[in-house]
Amino acid sequence: MSAPPSSEPAAPGHGDVSRETWPAADDTDTPIAAEAERAMQVLHTAAGQLPRPTHRRIFAVANQKGGVGKTTTAVNLAAALAIQGLKTLVIDLDPQGNASTALGIADRHAGTPSSYEVLLGEIPLQAAIRQSPHSERLFCVPATIDLAGAEIELVSMVARENRLRNALMELEQTDFDYVFIDCPPSLGLLTVNALVAAPEVLIPIQCEYYALEGVSQLMKNIAMVKAHLNPKLEVSTVVLTMHDGRTKLADQVAGEVRRFFGDKVLRSVIPRSVKVSEAPGYSMTIIDYDPGSRGAMSYLDASRELAHRSSLEAQS
Repeated sequence: MSAPPSSEPAAPGHGDVSRETWPAADDTDTPIAAEAERAMQVLHTAAGQLPRPTHRRIFAVANQKGGVGKTTTAVNLAAALAIQGLKTLVIDLDPQGNASTALGIADRHAGTPSSYEVLLGEIPLQAAIRQSPHSERLFCVPATIDLAGAEIELVSMVARENRLRNALMELEQTDFDYVFIDCPPSLGLLTVNALVAAPEVLIPIQCEYYALEGVSQLMKNIAMVKAHLNPKLEVSTVVLTMHDGRTKLADQVAGEVRRFFGDKVLRSVIPRSVKVSEAPGYSMTIIDYDPGSRGAMSYLDASRELAHRSSLEAQS
């Protein structure tokens, strides 16, 4: 059956031009029947298996600037990888718990097994892992309001920067392919724990005027952690988010980021999208909320690029 005409261009495959060249059509304009048909096509295409990485990839998703799409990127990349056959874990280290909400973890009252108890060493990591209701391959260590006090409680603890790294040693007995640690928008002890625990940093940067504000300080902090606490730490991936193709500014910012970070920047760019913003309100990722939207297809493209880069690096 041929696809009905759509108000949006078809999703480019891996290796095609980035979405910086896409027209900025509003994804609310497409008729419902066309959206449903397109969603089915996207899910059918995504159902193919991505190559498993040769080793478990653990990312600290960090940016000290708030509102850059950090949590959105963490949960949607995780969901996109999961729908394509890879077992994925999201560790929510943000006291706001937005990643937990987006992954459908509704029971997050004080005292619920969470990243807070894991950091304090009260429970093992396995005891806090919850399966997302949206996928059998998508899991989450949720955050509760208790995490808000963790920064203060960690100060007096022995090896306070290594609490998460020690907890993650349990993953050696599991078959997770990807782990995303969603950091709070700060450079406190929670973020430091993530940077010590993860060998890779994924930085989401929004395509707006203040995009690089704070990134230089983040890079300095990453360098300090690398020098003193985690020699394996590298910024491996940068994702451009909230791209609005109607503005020259978005393309200019994207160009600046690509000049600064080089080939660490994914070709797939995440467009500014109402649907992406709506999805967490329904305790869903965009992959589950509207798989046919531009936002969902962009994250699917980004996840494929991430997986294929891993495969190419293993072969080199």
